[in-house]
Amino acid sequence: MTLEDLMAIAKQSRTTTTCPHCQALVCKGWDSVPGGFDLSRLTRVGSLRDPDADEPTLAEHHPNGTGAWSDDAPIALGWFPYNRCDVWQCSGCARPFLRYTEVGGYYTDERIRELQAHLIVRPPPNPA
Repeated sequence: MTLEDLMAIAKQSRTTTTCPHCQALVCKGWDSVPGGFDLSRLTRVGSLRDPDADEPTLAEHHPNGTGAWSDDAPIALGWFPYNRCDVWQCSGCARPFLRYTEVGGYYTDERIRELQAHLIVRPPPNPA
C-alpha cells in the first residue's frame, strides 16, 4: 500500500463518533488490543509491509521529539512500527486502524492505533 492509498483510506473516514463494533478501541497512539475485543469486527484492507525487505528496520521517525507511544507521533511509512503494519477497518463504520504484533523475548502483544490523516507524513528514506 502506498502513502497515497493510506491517505485516501484515512480521509474517507471522517467519523467523529464510534460505532458499537469499535467503541472499545480508544487508541489515538499505539495501544494493546483490549482483552476480549473481537478482532473479527475488523477487516484487513491492506499492508504497509515492504515485501522486498529482508528484515524491516527498528528505527523510528520522531523529528519533533515524540515517542513511540505519543498520540501525536507521525505515521511514517518505511519506519518502525509502520513497516510491520497492516491496515484494518471497522466492519460497522469503516473507521481505519493500523495493527502490528510486537514480539519480545517472552511475549507477543497485538498493538493497534487509529489511522489519522493529519499524522501521516512523507518521511525521508529509512537509513537502514
